Amino acid sequence: MTSTHAGQMQDGDWLVGNPSGLQLASALWIGSVGLLILGLQPVLLGALYTEGHVTGDELALVATAEMIAIAIGSGVVAMALPARNMRWKSTILLVLLAAANWWTAYAATPNALIGARTLAGFAEGGLVAVATELIARSRRAERIGGYFVTVQTLAQCALALILALYVVPAAGSSGGFLALGVVCILSLAVAWIVPDDYADLPKEEHLANLLTPGSITALLSIFCYFMFFGAIWAFLEPLGAQFGIDGRTVGLIVSASLAAQVVGAMTATAFEARIDYRLAITAIGAVALVCSLVLAGGPGLTIFWTAALAMGFILLFIVPYQIRLAITADETRTAVLLVPAAQLFGLAIGPIAASLLIDGKDFRPVPEFAAASAAVSVALLGLFILLARRRRAIA
Repeated sequence: MTSTHAGQMQDGDWLVGNPSGLQLASALWIGSVGLLILGLQPVLLGALYTEGHVTGDELALVATAEMIAIAIGSGVVAMALPARNMRWKSTILLVLLAAANWWTAYAATPNALIGARTLAGFAEGGLVAVATELIARSRRAERIGGYFVTVQTLAQCALALILALYVVPAAGSSGGFLALGVVCILSLAVAWIVPDDYADLPKEEHLANLLTPGSITALLSIFCYFMFFGAIWAFLEPLGAQFGIDGRTVGLIVSASLAAQVVGAMTATAFEARIDYRLAITAIGAVALVCSLVLAGGPGLTIFWTAALAMGFILLFIVPYQIRLAITADETRTAVLLVPAAQLFGLAIGPIAASLLIDGKDFRPVPEFAAASAAVSVALLGLFILLARRRRAIA
């Protein structure tokens, strides 16, 4: 009997394997530790910028290097390495990430910061794969994905608030990165609850499905949507400063936006089965476009708050629908394993691409670039729908 058949007989909720609720929760937490930096970048990288450790261009390079490394790390672990000895892998990755955070805290040059965050990114990507590999094995991948983004964002929200109000004002950016290292060390206890071996998905024989026009278009749509958010998120503090909003207030806005992300993730988890993914992605893309244009128009504090909260809500609200988009494109679920990589590459390329448009200390081109990215994401969804219809007509 194959592992696939065994998994189906053991539990109807899983394509293969049969993890307990506690094991699932532990894997989601390990993956969430790998993505903590996503919610903390405006606070920690903003502090590095304010303290004079990096320029605006160097800030973009630091953010981009880490996001690309996370994307590569998650893709390599999910696609190239067997899902075996996951407890030891989680432990090694957590220790490596703690060391990279310590290195960041004491890095003296921009090049050292880029090296430290690149190392951190590879470890973080591996931790993300611990969660996404298990999510891909669920028959309810969209819902489990919603749980995943809820857990990670709750952790980001709480930690961003603590760092912005207490740690960074008292100990600077170095104190913030040391705090991240402490979280990694404390999470070692959770690493030994993760299922040690995941049952195999039959992905080896279906890699060709990843190279179809539908799969590529779906992943590109996801990539462009996260380019929109990555561009604005990385430059939120200098963008706010240009409009007269101080760094402490931006830190509070970041924390509130993370809370809105939690609400968005929970709402999507509750309603994902009731809303068609095409309608959801289109509507969210329209909101993203409007928010970007509002930020480009030099808003006051209240409008800035409103746009940031709206962007926070839609960021994770869209994730279950993007998972459904990937499953629709490739029913073997190989494309689903690359959804985090597409998201993270978008978050990585967004800041560096937007930084090429910045003129001196004028950061308005950043939200303008974000608006274009959101529009392209929706256009690619339209192309995907046309390709899907043509495929059905031929079949």
